[in-house]
Amino acid sequence: MNPSIDVGADTPTVSRGILHLLPVPIAADSGPAILPARTLEAMFQLGCFVVENARSARRALKELGHPGPMQQLDIREIPAGKEQARLGESVLADLLAPLTAGHAVGVLSESGCPGIADPGAELARWAQRNGHAVQPHVGPSSLLLALMGSGLEGQRFSFHGYLPVDGPGRIAALQALELRSRQERAAQLFIETPYRNDAMVQALLTALQPGTLVSVACDLTGSAELLRTRSVRLWRESPPLLPRLPTVFLLQALSAPAASPRRRA
Repeated sequence: MNPSIDVGADTPTVSRGILHLLPVPIAADSGPAILPARTLEAMFQLGCFVVENARSARRALKELGHPGPMQQLDIREIPAGKEQARLGESVLADLLAPLTAGHAVGVLSESGCPGIADPGAELARWAQRNGHAVQPHVGPSSLLLALMGSGLEGQRFSFHGYLPVDGPGRIAALQALELRSRQERAAQLFIETPYRNDAMVQALLTALQPGTLVSVACDLTGSAELLRTRSVRLWRESPPLLPRLPTVFLLQALSAPAASPRRRA
């Protein structure tokens, strides 16, 4: 019997197909031990995956211990480049056709959690819109790990993806985030392509006020892990030397000091 839930004419019926959002390791040398047994168990039962890159996905599944012959897995690639931001209904329906047919499908990111700074969000949204169950699984997220270890504001925070590459645009973006952080008393998170890590550090130390806190979280869960928070003033005295490895940057501006009361003449 095919179980379904009928909750009204305006709501889709939930099918047997379940979309599994499956995290993968975020450091190249962390291995399968970084993932919980239940996540691996769910992954190993699946024969169909939607991924960003089929070759790297097969390599990751093999390294994690998936028992199926790699060439027999149904692995579907999300369109690359700018097309990721404009996945149309027909493209999504084609990618998730096994889901519509009642089969379980797994979504793998290139790193970390699908749907977080990741095109997998489009797949989850399509599944929700069409009445399919969506099952997120436990695994590493560089953004959450960085925020947890930074000591910055965990009640209010925003993630901004990649900042502008050009020098003036990057400086302006950082100063805008600093102002927003001060106004909202919120941590601001962003990432950079690893080979631009040093350029980002220099921009941070140039653009921000001395008292603003900056955290760098590099190669989290990996052998070169670095997670440190200091004021811009202290970072300027001893800037971090970051390897070309994935890094999350965080900043939090301190509230402006209260103005001193004027003395009466």
